[in-house]
Amino acid sequence: MTRRTREETRLIRTGMAAGGRLAKTVGPPIQKGSTVLLPDAASLYDETQVTYGRGGLAAQNALMDALAELEGAKAVRLFPSGLAALTGALMAVLKAGDEVLVTDTIYKPTRRFCDNVLTRYGVVVRYFEPRTAPDALPWSPATRLVLMESPGSLTFEMHDVPAVAAAARARGALSMIDNTWGAGLLFKPLTHGVDLSVQALTKYVGGHSDVFMGSAAAVDPDLCHALDHAVWDFGWAVSAEDAYQMLRGLRTLPTRMARHGDSSLKVARWLRDQPEVLQVLHPALPGAPDHDLWKRDFTGAAGLFGVVLKPASEAAVHALLDELSLFGLGFSWGGFESLALDCDHQLVHRRFRQAYDGPVLRLNIGLEDPGDLIEDLRRGLDALNRLDEA
Repeated sequence: MTRRTREETRLIRTGMAAGGRLAKTVGPPIQKGSTVLLPDAASLYDETQVTYGRGGLAAQNALMDALAELEGAKAVRLFPSGLAALTGALMAVLKAGDEVLVTDTIYKPTRRFCDNVLTRYGVVVRYFEPRTAPDALPWSPATRLVLMESPGSLTFEMHDVPAVAAAARARGALSMIDNTWGAGLLFKPLTHGVDLSVQALTKYVGGHSDVFMGSAAAVDPDLCHALDHAVWDFGWAVSAEDAYQMLRGLRTLPTRMARHGDSSLKVARWLRDQPEVLQVLHPALPGAPDHDLWKRDFTGAAGLFGVVLKPASEAAVHALLDELSLFGLGFSWGGFESLALDCDHQLVHRRFRQAYDGPVLRLNIGLEDPGDLIEDLRRGLDALNRLDEA
């Protein structure tokens, strides 16, 4: 006969598991829990089982499985931001005495981590101009990793990614790429020989500018294991709610990316014909720098690109930006909303400073009607002209 427990105990024990009563829905259940109850004592130290909630439960596992399908990966690990994914993947494979080669057009926070953290722990960081031929990169016997971003932040230079990855492998080094622009959809780094593919899911996968997350993907089992250790040893975790939101965004990624890319090219073609514009930095635009590499390796365009204006004062550039009503002024991108910012304050941090003949802007083309965005930009350019003529 089962002893009836007291009320305090019954309140603790009641409703702890739904068992087989979970309804089947199109999305995974959102499990919220730190403690995971194991079926028996032998399972407590069985590393093949989930023993603690920080490693991820139903929603996180569903997202990792879906991203592995997207990336063509054996395993994907989640991090609480895109930057955390980049730094976590770097720490997973680097140690004191190693050397890492980093593209000079890398995302600024990644540069900050390389300069302020990796060097403090004895890793040598060497930057390279992004269009350097793979065999001409500053390789040395200590080179452990080459870090790419293609297209590069702000000015959208592209690498010959398969050639760089092959050159690294020939020297016993690893290759890694920040593939946020390609979102794992427009470009598949792992199928082009790259060892580690990292992206800020915050951007296109989330798609709504309201959730932070990053991912790192790999095929090689040893690298997958190293990513596991990075997650566990540094204490990274993402919430079930955030993982669910990312998975929801992933479902519509191809549809949204097609709209972002088509609209960005419409706006880019219009800008190329404006008298205030010297150059459009959009690799998917025919005639733009590195278009041939984009055409060879990518299956579509993203919504983010750069614009070089004819010489203008900083006040005139600010007048342009302040006149915009459909473009928000902000540093993120990849969401449904269009954004703009001026880049010159960031370009000064590069080691290989390319001379641009005018101010550089970055535009994120969202899901608004491109005709409305063009009209908004025309008003901004008119404001620039008024101030420069005054």
